[in-house]
Amino acid sequence: MPAITADTLTLPRLTEPAPTDTERPVRSVTTGLRGYEGEGFPVVRAFAGVSARDLDPFVHMDQMGEVEYQPGEPRGTDWHPHRGFETVTYMIDGRFAHQDSHGGGGLITDGATQWMTAGSGILHIETPPAELVDSGGLFHGVQLWVNLPKKDKFAAPRYQAIEGAQARLLSSTDGGALVRIIAGDIDGKTGPGMTHTPITLAHATIEPGAQLNVPWNRDFNALVYVLSGRGSVGPVAHPIQQGQLAVFGPGDRITVAADASQDGNRPALEVLLLGGRPIREPVFQYGPFVMNSKAELIQAMEDFNAGKFGAIPPDALMPHRPLR
Repeated sequence: MPAITADTLTLPRLTEPAPTDTERPVRSVTTGLRGYEGEGFPVVRAFAGVSARDLDPFVHMDQMGEVEYQPGEPRGTDWHPHRGFETVTYMIDGRFAHQDSHGGGGLITDGATQWMTAGSGILHIETPPAELVDSGGLFHGVQLWVNLPKKDKFAAPRYQAIEGAQARLLSSTDGGALVRIIAGDIDGKTGPGMTHTPITLAHATIEPGAQLNVPWNRDFNALVYVLSGRGSVGPVAHPIQQGQLAVFGPGDRITVAADASQDGNRPALEVLLLGGRPIREPVFQYGPFVMNSKAELIQAMEDFNAGKFGAIPPDALMPHRPLR
């Protein structure tokens, strides 16, 4: 996993727990379902089986890959619409090209993040670049959907390209874990992502036998998803492994520990830390539209069919489809 690395001994350390701090208990550990997305790339549906109330303000998350493609195999999505939320694509290994109907776009590569506010409506495509299709290679990333409150559902579309080197880097108190803050705040340190909905998103690498204890906003929910490896979560060390999501209860801090022994091809515990302030508004979702009522969903489909989400550019990227 080449997403940005650093010498943890030279980084700012997270603060030790205060005597009054409380550990967040683990409410549940669930296993994501495997499936396929877009033109046929494999995903793990990370939020499968978790209540919308526990996830709020998040709507959906896929772990894309980890897969080693042969030449000609890489897949992406075709052009498709979104309205009413933000999509966050974080690339850990490999490359993904993005283009949208409002002028946003670029190449998302190792450790970089694409943050797209769909807002009032947008068309976009995410597809492996031609050279990756030709060569094959490792592909691994995450796509997260962040809900927007009613007041921001029709915000102007926005695109943020966040390079891996822009992430804010911190170390655990013992130096055994590296934390990359992509958006939001951890221990007074802020990541580069600009969000309408207050959230925190970070990627942590925890070395075998090490423990990460992270201060967490009491007003936010708290989720930990395991990208790779084995370990435990919470004050009573619930076991957790690749493809599983932990939902935490209230408190001041989150604890994640890596098992002393890891698989040879997965040398450390890799986790996503995410949480946000719950919106607590009605959520009506139909495919790529996330709104507050059924009437708004119908309006979204009518607006999309009427061409109000913008136009596919004349020089548009197009998905790779294998010859039959």
